[in-house]
Amino acid sequence: MATSTLAEIVYPDSDGKPMADNTRQFDEMVRIKNGLDALFADRADVFVAGDLLWYPVEG
Repeated sequence: MATSTLAEIVYPDSDGKPMADNTRQFDEMVRIKNGLDALFADRADVFVAGDLLWYPVEG
């Protein structure tokens, strides 16, 4: 009888690329993140982050 083995699921924590190509891009990304923090400050069901790889579905 054949059995199947599931492959290990790997969730990388980096894509090896910089978050921004230059200071201006970084400043704008921080500005957007801070604005979203302020917009959703009173929402317990909202998480705001930057420069994260997100895996909403297993596998």
